[in-house]
Amino acid sequence: MNKKPISIRGIAFYMTTLLFLSLAIAQQLRAGVPNPTKVTLYTSLLQSTISGTITDSNGQPLAGVTILVEQKNTGSISELDGTYNIDAEPNDILTFSAIGFKTETVPVDGRQVIDLTLQEDITQLDEVTLNAGYYTVTEKERTGNIATIKADVIDKQPVGNPLAAMQGHMSGVNIVQNTGVPGGGFSIEVRGRNFINGATEPLYIVDGVPFGSQSLGSNEVSSGIVAGNVSPLNAIDPNSIESIEVLKDADATAIYGSRGANGVVLITTKRGRSGETRFSADVSSSLGHVPHFLDLMDTQQYLEVRREGIANDGYSERLENPFFDFFWPDLKTWDQNRYTDWQKELIGGTAYRNKAQLSVSGGSELTNFLISAGHQKESTVFPGDNTYNKTTVHNTLGHRSKNDRFKIDLSTIYSREKNQLPRRDLTGSAYSLEPNAPALYDEEGRLNWENNTWNNPLASLEEEYVSNVQTLMANAIVSYTVLPDLELKTSLGFNSYQLDSYKTLPSSSRNPSLGFTPESYSSITTNTSKRESWIIEPQLHWKKSFGAAKLDLLVGTTFQQETTEQFVQVGRGFPNDQLLFNLSAAENLDVLEDSDSAYNYNAIFGRFNLSVMDRYILNLTGRRDGSSRFGPGRQFGNFGAVGLAWLFSEEALFAESSILSFGKLRASFGTTGSDNIGDYRFLDTYSISGKDYDGTPTLAPTGIFNPLFGWESNRKLEAALELGLFKDRIMINTSWYRNRSSNQLIGIPLAATTGFSELTGNFDATVENSGIELDIRSAIVRSKNLRWSTNFNFTVPRNKLVEFDGLETSSFSNQYIIGEPLTIVKLYKALGVDPQTGVYTFEDYDGDGNLTSLGDRKYVEDRAPRFYGGIGNTIGYGNLTFDFFFQFKKQKAFDQLAFGATPGYRGNQPVALLDRWREEGDETPIQKASGGYSPNIDMGIFQQLSNAAFTDASFVRLRNVSINYDVGTLGNGLGVNVYLQGQNLWTWTKYAGPDPEQPSNSRLPQLRQITLGLQLDF
Repeated sequence: MNKKPISIRGIAFYMTTLLFLSLAIAQQLRAGVPNPTKVTLYTSLLQSTISGTITDSNGQPLAGVTILVEQKNTGSISELDGTYNIDAEPNDILTFSAIGFKTETVPVDGRQVIDLTLQEDITQLDEVTLNAGYYTVTEKERTGNIATIKADVIDKQPVGNPLAAMQGHMSGVNIVQNTGVPGGGFSIEVRGRNFINGATEPLYIVDGVPFGSQSLGSNEVSSGIVAGNVSPLNAIDPNSIESIEVLKDADATAIYGSRGANGVVLITTKRGRSGETRFSADVSSSLGHVPHFLDLMDTQQYLEVRREGIANDGYSERLENPFFDFFWPDLKTWDQNRYTDWQKELIGGTAYRNKAQLSVSGGSELTNFLISAGHQKESTVFPGDNTYNKTTVHNTLGHRSKNDRFKIDLSTIYSREKNQLPRRDLTGSAYSLEPNAPALYDEEGRLNWENNTWNNPLASLEEEYVSNVQTLMANAIVSYTVLPDLELKTSLGFNSYQLDSYKTLPSSSRNPSLGFTPESYSSITTNTSKRESWIIEPQLHWKKSFGAAKLDLLVGTTFQQETTEQFVQVGRGFPNDQLLFNLSAAENLDVLEDSDSAYNYNAIFGRFNLSVMDRYILNLTGRRDGSSRFGPGRQFGNFGAVGLAWLFSEEALFAESSILSFGKLRASFGTTGSDNIGDYRFLDTYSISGKDYDGTPTLAPTGIFNPLFGWESNRKLEAALELGLFKDRIMINTSWYRNRSSNQLIGIPLAATTGFSELTGNFDATVENSGIELDIRSAIVRSKNLRWSTNFNFTVPRNKLVEFDGLETSSFSNQYIIGEPLTIVKLYKALGVDPQTGVYTFEDYDGDGNLTSLGDRKYVEDRAPRFYGGIGNTIGYGNLTFDFFFQFKKQKAFDQLAFGATPGYRGNQPVALLDRWREEGDETPIQKASGGYSPNIDMGIFQQLSNAAFTDASFVRLRNVSINYDVGTLGNGLGVNVYLQGQNLWTWTKYAGPDPEQPSNSRLPQLRQITLGLQLDF
């Protein structure tokens, strides 16, 4: 190859060009507007390879450390021996980061070799900030009880509702999933049930704005499939949440006054971060199955018991008579050798959930933003093409002025849900259908009615339940620092929740032998409901230090209005089923409910916090509430609390301790309240009944005037000890609490002759919740590559009715007992099966020779858990992280006997009922078979309501497993993360029913789910 010599002219041209280019770039940089093309050329000439070795404080090499060049899309990862190589310029800044170690930024300064030692990142308590609602507080200085769960735990759970992510993770917080169908609700209790009226829902605050969690679903529409509870919290995507805090004691909740009696749940969504614009994508796919099937009879076992039961009832002769073929098709006309596992057929399918989320974030030092959108599509385990679709959009924008005096934070969440399900949960049919029942479809692929001898369960797929939900949550927080220690802040919020749902009952879903036609049977029931709320909360915050003392004052006021509308109607009788959605074609149109209400609320609140020498802390909070739900003179209530904390580890006595690194004693006492009784209950109210009397609409009384009732009161007392051991590697928090709720708001039943069903008023009754909570967090191992941390929570709750004046003569006498929990159930006391007669026997408490509900249901059991908690572990090695979490609960519940205790009835039953009495002298737990035709033989209804049907339902559940591999940063700054997650994977229990946590023979249990996902960051 010929080489041309470089001429002097060429060198001069090159040097001149480089000089002008350098001057141009310098001018651009001074102007703050660099030219990308020229900068790229210039940097390529100056770029060199930087190398080095990264070690920990013990001199051991660190693998998997991420090295990034700031403000550029270039990066590298250290090798197993801790070495690395990366291209950078002399003036670049390198960022070194690794899980479990503090992030370091190092300027290149023209060096080509940079060795670095990373220090362990043991987070200090005064660096951990908790959201306390109107203010923030550090873990070290808090005087109240605040439980928290962060995004790093929430993101590892394949769930669609924030409450599902909290299950088992927080002491004092008991959450139960009501159904396994998508879009269903949850029940939650924070430190037990406080009120006799059954209200347990805490106050939810999303980004500083109250959010109504009460379902607007109508039982007329949704009770058959989602238990009437369409949870509004489904609108919040758990992956968009930064943290959830639960305020439990008086010190933490009293600043919310009347709304904090059942606790407060604070949900904070993710925010944008300053820096270069980053895109993130997360896609995942899940598979769901029913984790446990019941052990039911096969065909031969079922038929044997059926015939035996009919014979015991004295109807053997009719079995031989062809005239009764229609009466017992399972014994007479159906195939006696056919067997179908209906659990696999009806609830044994696979539920698929596909989810995709895309977000972009970034900003400058003064302004940051986040835009996130996600879509989820989920099917069910039922046959058919039923799906639940949810689309969410989450936006945040934060800005502060250069002098840091003005700040504004905007947040918006919008979601749209469409849930299309069968009108009826098929779980009940899966457990009860005869094992020899006919095929679902005939030879032509149509629904098989087997000569009109059965109700085909798939006919319910002809019936629809559809709900469309739109939710909007918007919030703006504006603050201005008036003086160096004085801040003026205002929070503005708006919520809109709209639910449109319907159910259809076409005539084609019923057995043709019934003769139903669209004109005589077909119907559609619709529910249109809406709730809107706005809130304005101006606040003034002042902080000042006086030597060793620090004073923190907060004062504010609240103005809130909430309006609710609900319209439920049913149309019956249509020319054909295709016109079901055209209500104008209905022959009869009835309005079941048409209501609207307005709730006005305002308050003044404040906080006084004094810290002396960073070890003695006094916290005072108070609130004066006004509610439109009470009559004149009763509308205002005062609530407050005092919290004390002593950081005894700051005393000189413990200054040199090598074991105790943190120690705090704290206590609190205060009062919260409740106005959770609904609107207009103190007035005389009437409503249109939806029925006519001789063609005239009727007006029915719904409330009676009583302006004298007032606020419920909840007095909370707590004492706690918090310890940090071995430089806070082990954190132990123990709490004892006692809450007493009095002045109970109850609907007092009235005699029917009054024309009113109840009178709302205050009962002189007191409910006490007490208990012990234990939380332990530890960082067991933090070595060069291995990281292992664990957390444990444990709660022992106790609930009892302390007093209730006039309980014995009230309508609640058969429901509650002084000194017992509100969660008790009164049962018959089972004495076993009489070996001579073969029937169940029971304790005759009143000695009258008859079994009656009032006289003989005296045996008491408690449905509340005796204790509950969870234990989780996080183990990391290099870029691989493994998490697993166990939930446990000690409790009792109704077992399968509660849903059927006598063998021989039509419909399948558990194999446990085969152990029945068959001849005189048999000693068995199950009475003799009966077809239900002889009341003197069948005592199963009493056994179903006895202590024999109430058994141990304790369990240990592998709630969540997550395997995460951080591939690291690839070319062009692309970060890749792969994860595998499992939910509800395994349950150890002696309970024989479908789900020990939610015992039911008609609701789909929560599913076992496996999720595979991929995260990209670029």
